[in-house]
Amino acid sequence: MTRATPRSLRGMVSAPHHLAAQAGRDVLADGGSAVEAAVATAACLAVVYPHMTGIGGDGFWLVAEPDGRNWAIDGSGAAAVAADRSLYQGHATIPWRGPLAANTVAGTVAGWRAALAQSDATLPLDRVLRDAIHHARAGVVVTAGGAQVAAAVSDALRDLPGDYARIFEAEGRPLIEGDLLRQPALATTLERLAGDGLDGFYRGGLAQAIADDLVRLGSPLVAADLAAFDARPVEPLAVAISGARLLNLPPPTQGVASLLILALFDRMRDVERDGFGHVHRLVEATKQAFRWRDAHVGDPATMAQDAQALLGDAAAIDRMAGMIDLGRAAPWPHPPALGDTTWFGAADARGQVVSCIQSTYFEFGSGIVLPQTGIVWQNRGCSFALDGDGPNRLRPGARPFHTLNPALARFDDGRVMAYGTMGGEGQPQTQAAVFTRHALFGQSLQAAVDAPRWLLGRTWGDQSTTLKIEAGFDPALYEQLAAAGHAVERVAAGSSMMGHAGAIVRHPSGVIEGATDPRSDGMVATW
Repeated sequence: MTRATPRSLRGMVSAPHHLAAQAGRDVLADGGSAVEAAVATAACLAVVYPHMTGIGGDGFWLVAEPDGRNWAIDGSGAAAVAADRSLYQGHATIPWRGPLAANTVAGTVAGWRAALAQSDATLPLDRVLRDAIHHARAGVVVTAGGAQVAAAVSDALRDLPGDYARIFEAEGRPLIEGDLLRQPALATTLERLAGDGLDGFYRGGLAQAIADDLVRLGSPLVAADLAAFDARPVEPLAVAISGARLLNLPPPTQGVASLLILALFDRMRDVERDGFGHVHRLVEATKQAFRWRDAHVGDPATMAQDAQALLGDAAAIDRMAGMIDLGRAAPWPHPPALGDTTWFGAADARGQVVSCIQSTYFEFGSGIVLPQTGIVWQNRGCSFALDGDGPNRLRPGARPFHTLNPALARFDDGRVMAYGTMGGEGQPQTQAAVFTRHALFGQSLQAAVDAPRWLLGRTWGDQSTTLKIEAGFDPALYEQLAAAGHAVERVAAGSSMMGHAGAIVRHPSGVIEGATDPRSDGMVATW
């Protein structure tokens, strides 16, 4: 892992796999923008981190421009026209795996296309995708983290229709650390996208091949669903706190929860870093934010409450903060949200800063791997509700709730911070830990990422809904939290359940600093 200290640089990329960070860095060195570097990083992650992300998933973009503008792209796919309650007769819930879980269009590639178009990209597309194509064809060495995931899920995925076992197993066993993972069909798909344009994922010969495989394997998606889809420019959510303006993605993401946690904490921040007051108040703010999120957030077309209106209502946030007992834990658990993700960020010499996140939801998504194209298809639509009339109810064309949410902060002193993490329920919590440590308490960026973290509820690879806390805090903290009524569960230091966080801060002087998580296989790559 490379850690970047603050210094004047032409650009920087932070990503949870070193090859992806290097791919983005090399695009910067070839004259590309931060957005172009982020697309190169995203494409490479789809190859080298297939258990966490891929071009068969969804993605969200949040970009800060040097002139002060902010813009965002929602690359989340919609449910198939055929995806309604009748499709799931006999099921109490949508299956987590298999073809019926592959019920939403993959929006990642459309998100790349929209981001490149909005940023006036200049590099040829084949240059931007070059490293991803190379690693897919030549192969990439499986890391310890990738092997751990493969061992955990292969029994559930190897017999599903499609090519999971052929690509992601070797001689009838899960891939292990040191194996060489080759994905020739995916390499050819990326080459076709580089040559014909990213629109080919949704319309044309490649799109037809994708749709043919989906239909043959039992997914409700058809060619018309792909052709009807496009990514959407959206207005970022924003909230003001002391000294900064925080930005995130609107619904169907949980970006409102990430912003609300920090807005609530801003009203009660007179505490010491990583002490009882810091952790307890953030945990209790998380409970308030998650209750609002779970009651109101889903497909924005059917939401009765407006997320930005809440964030702009200081009196409402004051009232929520007033409901937090500064010495006692509120009742929990609450239904958890799951998901696996990759966050990555980039900054270039002219001042463009990108915060981006993409995912196939569960490890290897639905487990459906398309034979003609090598694409791992997401299972994001398994989070739809089959019953009720709430904003996350399944219906044709609906967009499901997303845990994904990339974060940005614009400070009053001119700094811009891009930050984020993988980890389902843990994303807003890890964002809050990293942001408050660095921005409010002055801890160095890398130390803020390295430091032990906590997680209320369930996330990647975990079943319980306790308050999990890594080893490494002051020993008294665990006892103080338990005495306050938290269901404390101690976990080992460096646990992947705490997410794979990263951050980049660009100073108005041109100095850039970055951090990547020792819990991941990532690095900070600079130019």
